[in-house]
Amino acid sequence: MYKRLRAKQGPLSSAPTPADFWQAALAPYWRRVLAYCEAESEARGRLVMRGGVEQLFATLGRRVTWEGRVLILHDGPDEHVRLGGHGLVLSPSVFLAHRPARLFRDPLRPQAALVFSAPPDGEQSGVLWDETSLPSGALGTLVGQTRAAALQELRVSCTTGQLADRLGVSAPCVSQHTAVLRQSGLITTRRVRNTVVHTVTALGMALLEGKVALPAPVPERCDTPSLVTA
Repeated sequence: MYKRLRAKQGPLSSAPTPADFWQAALAPYWRRVLAYCEAESEARGRLVMRGGVEQLFATLGRRVTWEGRVLILHDGPDEHVRLGGHGLVLSPSVFLAHRPARLFRDPLRPQAALVFSAPPDGEQSGVLWDETSLPSGALGTLVGQTRAAALQELRVSCTTGQLADRLGVSAPCVSQHTAVLRQSGLITTRRVRNTVVHTVTALGMALLEGKVALPAPVPERCDTPSLVTA
């Protein structure tokens, strides 16, 4: 990133501006970051529908608790937040690494916003911030109607079960296809408790938009367990 910034500026240019930093440090990865955060938001929303607000806040760590109708942030001096019936906007962040959450208030809006830490794990982090291009051999494994259809469907994040319903195939078959897509860097997979959410990456979008050249097709298959008879 530093090399890209210096190359853009040139040896006699002035100090970098915020716009220069954005272009060098964030712009190349921004679509992947947005897709990751959207998947996080959808997964947390499903938690609320299944288990209520308490189950949602249980995923944010011990330093963020919900007691009655009061939000408590145990980060330095405890901060008690009474929402007063105005609700709360929750926003995941991949940049909030050293604290569980930050509360933001806008005097022009009644709703407070809680930005919570949602860092990717090791594998997801590699996909999120990877600057290298995808090897042609990995792309070759993607050619086939089912994986192409899965990639199209994952423009909108969904679970394994939802993707299986959309494609009309079994969940185990979808799991095999999403494993190949994930290993190739075309989708990300995020687990929140019992929910697994898949989302297309920027590289996957480039493939869908015809910006990545495909090598020769490789037949796809979906392995099924063999039947053993006595």
